[in-house]
Amino acid sequence: MRTGLIAKKLGMTRVFKEDGTHVPVTVLHLDQVQVIDVRTQERDGYTALQLGWGRAKVKNVSEPNKGHYARVKVEPKQRVREFRVDADAVLESGQTLSAAHFVVGQWIDVCGITKGKGFAGGMKRWNFRGLEASHGVSVSHRSHGSTGNRQDPGKTFKNKKMAGHLGVERVTTLNLQVAAIDADKGLLMVRGAVPGSKGEFVTVRDAIKKARHADAPFPAGLLQSAATPAETTDAS
Repeated sequence: MRTGLIAKKLGMTRVFKEDGTHVPVTVLHLDQVQVIDVRTQERDGYTALQLGWGRAKVKNVSEPNKGHYARVKVEPKQRVREFRVDADAVLESGQTLSAAHFVVGQWIDVCGITKGKGFAGGMKRWNFRGLEASHGVSVSHRSHGSTGNRQDPGKTFKNKKMAGHLGVERVTTLNLQVAAIDADKGLLMVRGAVPGSKGEFVTVRDAIKKARHADAPFPAGLLQSAATPAETTDAS
């Protein structure tokens, strides 16, 4: 199991295929996604990588976190996430990951916080059918109807689907496909929609219900390794 990535959702657009057809995609941006720390089985009881995205202003970083970043010699990060990995997929602190960590056509899972919709009725929140359009129903066409039972048990059960707050939930969308990659600009274009609004942060990982793409780099697609072929060509 490889590490995932932290990305910022920029919005949606479309890309054109060679045959002229277009594909709707969500653009995700990677900005200095670095390995901050490594969790080991011996010290922490599990194996994982702590990743950071972007750069944070030093004045906004707490004193304990300043010491943490200084210890691992990494600039303060705007967002930090942790990813479980296998023992053979561990990276070193300070290494920078590239958008080439994934390949075109690969299946991925994207996790994010959904848009907040405020208070919503039963039809919008739970896809209820509503009441009849006729047969004596008036004013209450979009209500969810009765929520209780008879005298026994004489109450509304807990967790009954009703009107209430909608959105702002952690949701993972499974089996999305990578449509295009721009490693130089740190852009990852995913076919379809991903959870969250523009400017929100999401985590991207290999799909857990599909096999990893044969061309996906292991243990990770690093920014240094992506630049090596170009350097070799210039030197020659």
